[in-house]
Amino acid sequence: MKKIEAIIRPERYEIVEKALEENGFSAMTVSEVKGRGAQKGITLQYRGGIMKVNLLPKIKIEMIIKDEDVSRAVEIIQTNARTGKVGDGRIFVLPVEGAYWVRKDDAHV
Repeated sequence: MKKIEAIIRPERYEIVEKALEENGFSAMTVSEVKGRGAQKGITLQYRGGIMKVNLLPKIKIEMIIKDEDVSRAVEIIQTNARTGKVGDGRIFVLPVEGAYWVRKDDAHV
């Protein structure tokens, strides 16, 4: 099993979620997070002054999936989250050593 963590733009979330569900990936945890990448935030004009925004709002999608489904899930996220601009996000794939149900005594495979 693998864990996919995708950090994407908030405005692309619904598109990504729909594409994942249409392809059989419905189980996910979604969080509103803040962060910044190599661009180190952005500069905005606000009420006639310049304002530096260091942390930008993002959406974090977390999914636990089978090893053989990783490349397909990553491709779906990339295709549907991409705007072509700096700040589109990142996708991380991590190994999962085990998963357990809370309501049952057995492992989830």
